[in-house]
Amino acid sequence: MSQITKNQFFNTRKGIYLLLAVTAISSVVVSFRSDAFNKVPAEKKTATVAMLEAAEPDSVISKKAFLQAYKVLMHPRCMNCHPTGDRPLQGDDSHIHTMNVQRGVDGKGLYAMKCSNCHQPQNTPGLHMPPGNPNWHLPPADMKMVFQGKSPRELAQTMLDKSQNGHKDYEGLIEHVSKDSLVGSGWNPAEGLAHLPMSRAEFVKHFKTWLDKGAYLPDK
Repeated sequence: MSQITKNQFFNTRKGIYLLLAVTAISSVVVSFRSDAFNKVPAEKKTATVAMLEAAEPDSVISKKAFLQAYKVLMHPRCMNCHPTGDRPLQGDDSHIHTMNVQRGVDGKGLYAMKCSNCHQPQNTPGLHMPPGNPNWHLPPADMKMVFQGKSPRELAQTMLDKSQNGHKDYEGLIEHVSKDSLVGSGWNPAEGLAHLPMSRAEFVKHFKTWLDKGAYLPDK
């Protein structure tokens, strides 16, 4: 091995040792900062997150909030009663309701096949038995309020369109999602059905933030 080659070899080894040393030091610093952050009281972390969110434009906050609410709106506990067709959906796989149940003009069933025949004021005890509510129904035929198959942007547009949302303004929408007992039954599923991904209070918070920050439509 020539003298030049040896020098190059030793210089290369020095460079590798130096790189390894810097990497090790960086890892220690990152670990130290992570440990230090983990020791910060929860209320200070919350305040920090709030400060970062406050720095975001209202449009960004609004869109993010709707995307969180969308997780609830498209869950089977909500979406099953907002189908594209006139037959409700059933179960966690959102299959078409059995027994040829139809929407009807008022959303409460057609002819003798009324929703209230099976859906009692309370959940019927037992695995996979019908969930209940005193006012169980689909949206009426003249205001179907379809969720199924809609992207976040499309569903947000539907929510804001009074010709599709039951003629509700912002206050009406908030009251509906926060106080309507049939909406609330989504958080009380029958035995064997999946629960919604967040509490009703969390959902209402996201939904209200979306509206309060400008009701911006998601990008897609």
